[in-house]
Amino acid sequence: MREWTDGMDAGIHEADRRLYLEDLRVGQRFASSTLAVDADQIVAFATAFDPQPFHLDDAAARESLFGGLAASGWHTAALTMRLQLAGGLPIAGGIIGAGGEIAWPRPTRPGDILRVESEVLEIRPSRSRPDRGMVTVRSETRNQRGEIVQVLTAKLVVPRRSTAKIG
Repeated sequence: MREWTDGMDAGIHEADRRLYLEDLRVGQRFASSTLAVDADQIVAFATAFDPQPFHLDDAAARESLFGGLAASGWHTAALTMRLQLAGGLPIAGGIIGAGGEIAWPRPTRPGDILRVESEVLEIRPSRSRPDRGMVTVRSETRNQRGEIVQVLTAKLVVPRRSTAKIG
């Protein structure tokens, strides 16, 4: 398993570590560094993007089906993307989605420390666009106890090395 754990911003612009379609293989796995989540971050994200009581207020959240403050699923998705971009899924040209399926089997809570584990499921070179292909990746976002808080199966557009622009 290839793992980049040298900080959240490390590797984002390091082209020599990025992988092209030809570098990937089915079954290949990647693991991200970790990222801690706190109540203030949960409330700030919810205030801006998902202002529901169980994301904004612990007392209100205790009365909900969550039984306590819970991050928005979209917040978990954004944190997952951050972890992948920081080296957890080192795709050349960036992580460009072309569709997918997402599930949140349990909530992200204050104090959780998230990590993303990804696996390449399918690789399809494009016949009509020789400069790229489509890669299906399953990513599980887990908390510090190894519990899955998000599952994302995504189709990603990945450039081919042979046609990458040099310069």
